[in-house]
Amino acid sequence: MVEIATIATFLIAAVASMFMAWAIGAGSSGSTPFAPAVGANAISVMRAGFLVGILGFAGAVLQGMNVSETMGEDLIGGVVLSPSAATIALVIAATLVAIGIFTGYPIATAFTATGAVIGVGLAMGGDPAWSTYTEIAAMWILTPFVGIALAYVIARALRDEPLPERYVMIGLAGLVGLLVANIEFAVLGSDGDGASLAETIGSLLPVPAVVGIVIGTVGMILLWVVPTALAVRNDPERAQRRFLLVMGGLVAFSAGGSQVGLAIGPLVPLSGDIGLPMLALLFGGGVGLLVGSWTGAPRMIKAISQDYSSLGPRRSIAALIPSFAIAQAAVLFGIPVSFNEIIVSAIIGSGYAASGSGGGVSARKMGYTVLAWIASLTGAILIAFTGYWTFSLAVSSLF
Repeated sequence: MVEIATIATFLIAAVASMFMAWAIGAGSSGSTPFAPAVGANAISVMRAGFLVGILGFAGAVLQGMNVSETMGEDLIGGVVLSPSAATIALVIAATLVAIGIFTGYPIATAFTATGAVIGVGLAMGGDPAWSTYTEIAAMWILTPFVGIALAYVIARALRDEPLPERYVMIGLAGLVGLLVANIEFAVLGSDGDGASLAETIGSLLPVPAVVGIVIGTVGMILLWVVPTALAVRNDPERAQRRFLLVMGGLVAFSAGGSQVGLAIGPLVPLSGDIGLPMLALLFGGGVGLLVGSWTGAPRMIKAISQDYSSLGPRRSIAALIPSFAIAQAAVLFGIPVSFNEIIVSAIIGSGYAASGSGGGVSARKMGYTVLAWIASLTGAILIAFTGYWTFSLAVSSLF
């Protein structure tokens, strides 16, 4: 029978987890995906806020497992996060995020949550998970370079250089179809592993597995290419706005899948103690993202869309496609990432293509932001380590 103390500890941690999920939904992951579409007058602010909440919730439930498991089980070796350690990590991370929200300091949720879990794990006597840290560091370091490069290439291509824009739009639709066909969904797999749409379609066909995957992939690409080709032929400007709207939806879905683990990951070890399945955690985290998006995102979308309106649909599309790809890569490998880092790097890349500058993002501001990210990670590690160490001393002195 589950002890009352364990349930009480889980409830305290769950409250901190829900606050973090709300902050994520109300912040960049809830407001950024549809801001370009609002800036291009492709959708209203309130409708964008409604859709981003629904799509973020869907992404959390369908794709949030990998990152959640990394946050809860793979950041520290040799120990399993205790209920008190997980609670302290979540409370500290949520508190730091709240300080950032109410003071205006750019506290990065991904760096803060990761650092807090590492801090309490080390304080418990755990070993650093260097292989996991290497993967995370590689993703964090490569993200700006990949995002800038991809956005730059796409933005240049959309300026009729060297192909006409209508052909580029069709090609981009095929690329997105290829990505959608091969991203994994937890509900499509078995034995705890996810499966892609291409794999699922292929398994239903009376052909070898590899051939089935190829057929499924080609079919998904055609589902994107054919409507885009027809739309571009009939009304290029309208087709561009619709494509931008669809990309916003895909990025919102990816944000839910990549960010929910930051909020519920530390709860994974606790959920086993009380018999709570992973799906229930993902559902709860998704609800937190949903509420955050519906209550906080519309105001943020309206503010951010004013910045995006100066980008235009082409640059916005160029920024959202690599953002979608990078977020899905993070989901696939279960790596916690900063959505701000993804979006900002893509905007810089599209900005260089348009004007030879970083799209209005100053070097000084970027330097300040990078320092804030580093401070978020190191600060969270130190505070969480000290917090759990102090807690352990207090408990040992009492008992």
